[in-house]
Amino acid sequence: MTKKSVFKDGSGARKGFVSEFQDDIETRDNSKNNTSKVKNKIINKSSENMKEIVDNCVALTITSPPYNIGKLSDVEMSDKDYWKMVEKCFKEVYRVTESGGRLVVNVANLGRKPYIPFSDKYTELLISLGFIMRGEIIWQKSKGANANFAWGSWLSASNPVIRDIHEYCLVFSKDSMTKASKGVSTIEKEEFMDSTLSIWNIPPARAKKIGHPAPYPTELVERFIKLYTYEGELVLDPFIGSGTTAIGALNLNRNYLGYETNEEYIKLANKRIKEETN
Repeated sequence: MTKKSVFKDGSGARKGFVSEFQDDIETRDNSKNNTSKVKNKIINKSSENMKEIVDNCVALTITSPPYNIGKLSDVEMSDKDYWKMVEKCFKEVYRVTESGGRLVVNVANLGRKPYIPFSDKYTELLISLGFIMRGEIIWQKSKGANANFAWGSWLSASNPVIRDIHEYCLVFSKDSMTKASKGVSTIEKEEFMDSTLSIWNIPPARAKKIGHPAPYPTELVERFIKLYTYEGELVLDPFIGSGTTAIGALNLNRNYLGYETNEEYIKLANKRIKEETN
């Protein structure tokens, strides 16, 4: 892939580049989008096969996939099998996403012995499946110095540990950077200004309060829904867990679909949807 500089001269450390393939993306013809007959339900199965959903009908997918690290919400399989499963799921996400539709994947990086750049692995996979990367949001979960207590070596150069107070939200499009569909936006000016910044300061959800080991906050979901969808559009979560994506969608007059293999989490999600939606 060749790139052309936006500057004709100069040798500064921060050159600006315009990628030629991005020009091609904007001129692609959008394929015909469809409307899903199935909506506002959680399906008890793996999202490796989403045969219930027709092609090109999902405006936005937002999800936090399992990490395969032994948490109660995670799968337990070999790394090879894990990535095979993830690839199948996101191939299906690509199929059902409308032309110009968006995908947001919330991931944290893992480990310290060594550090595992999980966000990089997901970025590489999703680009290989055909998604176009729009950017990434750094979700800052805490401003305090005491966000966690994994100090490593205390006040010593022996082995000080970097303590994460953030996660990543990786943002992609299908076919085009611009939505093919038209509709009614529900985002206000100040919200739009805040949501188009690359760092979002949002407190995390409390796992004990919700009853799920790895929930994300409704505010995080609702920001993406307002930014990337119109009223009445379909929002998908292929790993819906405690149902936060569904709650955000319904509260903003959108529809949702979710997939979950754990029946107890489906009961929890449906209970929360009933109690926490308008």
